[in-house]
Amino acid sequence: MKDISEIIKTKSSLPLAKRTVLNVSLASINFKEGLLSVLKPYDISIEQFNVLRILRGKNGEPSNLKDIQDRMISKMSNTTRLVDKLILKNLVERFICENNRRKVDIYITDEGLRLLKIVDPLIEEQENELTKNLSQDELETLNLLLTKMRG
Repeated sequence: MKDISEIIKTKSSLPLAKRTVLNVSLASINFKEGLLSVLKPYDISIEQFNVLRILRGKNGEPSNLKDIQDRMISKMSNTTRLVDKLILKNLVERFICENNRRKVDIYITDEGLRLLKIVDPLIEEQENELTKNLSQDELETLNLLLTKMRG
């Protein structure tokens, strides 16, 4: 396993904080690439997958754009655009209230639920693959440290 200095091909000593940020950034990129490789054949992004999981978690109850945005992992995502793309793929539906046009209900479709049944085990397998070099105790510790880093 290569040290971060080898990966970025530097001979100078990196300060611990910089090494940490680079290592976390590189791990994040590796995780994202690994998850994208699973989702790509199904023509959905990580953010779209996240929206589908949020909507599935509503158990048939409607959601709205604000609720979805609040639950998104990537707060920079354009939720309206994500939902629009999922509508075009027939994975979610949007209903506008006739009495209050500002009230928009968003639901996952049966096709969206079917896609999640296929993709969920593949994502879980990829997550296990991405974390296989760490023991359960190390994963627990890493989660605690990352949570602490986020403040």
